[in-house]
Amino acid sequence: MRLAQCHNFHDFRRLARRRLPGPIFDYIDGGADDETSHRRNTASFEQCDLVPNVLRGVGQVDLSVTVMGQKLALPFYCSPTALQRLFHHQGERAVAAAAARYGTMFGVSSLGTVGLEELRKAHDTPQVYQFYFHRDRGLNRAMMQRAKEAGVNVMMLTVDSITGGNRERDLRTGFSIPFRLTLSGMLQFAIKPMWGIQYATHEKFRLPQLDEHVDMSGGAMSIGRYFTDMLDPSMNWDDVAEMVRTWNGPFCLKGIMSVEDARRAVEIGCTGIVLSNHGGRQLDGSRSAFDQLAEIVDAVGDRIDVMMDGGIQRGTHILKALSLGAKAVGLGRYYLYPLAAAGQPGVERALGLLRAELERDMKLMGCNSLGQLSRANLRFRSASPAGCSQ
Repeated sequence: MRLAQCHNFHDFRRLARRRLPGPIFDYIDGGADDETSHRRNTASFEQCDLVPNVLRGVGQVDLSVTVMGQKLALPFYCSPTALQRLFHHQGERAVAAAAARYGTMFGVSSLGTVGLEELRKAHDTPQVYQFYFHRDRGLNRAMMQRAKEAGVNVMMLTVDSITGGNRERDLRTGFSIPFRLTLSGMLQFAIKPMWGIQYATHEKFRLPQLDEHVDMSGGAMSIGRYFTDMLDPSMNWDDVAEMVRTWNGPFCLKGIMSVEDARRAVEIGCTGIVLSNHGGRQLDGSRSAFDQLAEIVDAVGDRIDVMMDGGIQRGTHILKALSLGAKAVGLGRYYLYPLAAAGQPGVERALGLLRAELERDMKLMGCNSLGQLSRANLRFRSASPAGCSQ
């Protein structure tokens, strides 16, 4: 199977599975506990049908959107994800370059493997910096100051990860950073030697956003222990309000799922919120972002930019989210599989296919611009979100 034979999310996933050692593939692919929320994230879109209009004279389609003050050519962006150079040696460099080619936003994680300054200098498209709230308040301030000096456009605080989720696939293989593999996990690396060759012949794996704060070189701190020992489960709304004031720019909370929390985000001055259950990797049984979207848009959508991520595999999924009122959607696994499979060419192909799908779907819906999408275009097969017809 070659990259040119990949035409959708599932093709990229299959190619990534062929090329990655099992423990690394499972790290991308898996979720928490029984992975119920992980599966539900995509299944929730399938309960919603599109109702197109015809004979609307659709010629050119405008897919541009402004979100959190950032002008994007597309209503989807590459969400910040951790450890990208573990999946392919190009890592964030490939994702940032692909996002820049298509004029959309990309995110850099505090657990990223390329420095946010390097990416900011290389690309002038909007850049998000995602970080976690640490017990060390000085570390939090230092990370924000570093992002400010680098010229990052949007600060994104992840609020659903005050402790790590129970990812049992990783427990079975022994996946961690540094590696602590089980015997079966080591065997998976042995039968995929090309990954090891690529890993060994390129620059040393590191976490440049945390180099000055966390020593992982000798196994002193694993990723799991990072979440357990360094992140602060006592984080509260007063802490976040102070961070919003300190940043004094576009500030987004990722991991909001309740109306009450969405309203609090508005009250403390956030620019945007991302509805997310962390790809089903944290609290299993959590509601999907799409199922919760209409309720939160109705509550705060006129006062804050509401986005969502989780389970998006098709252009029609994006159409449904935008029709419910999302300003944009984030992609995670959608670009990680093609990254793992083929580096920058893989991510570019995946984003290009999604843009083509979305443009084609907009024409078939009878819409010239995203502003023409509405809940009138949707019907739900079961209990419907507020304001949507059965």
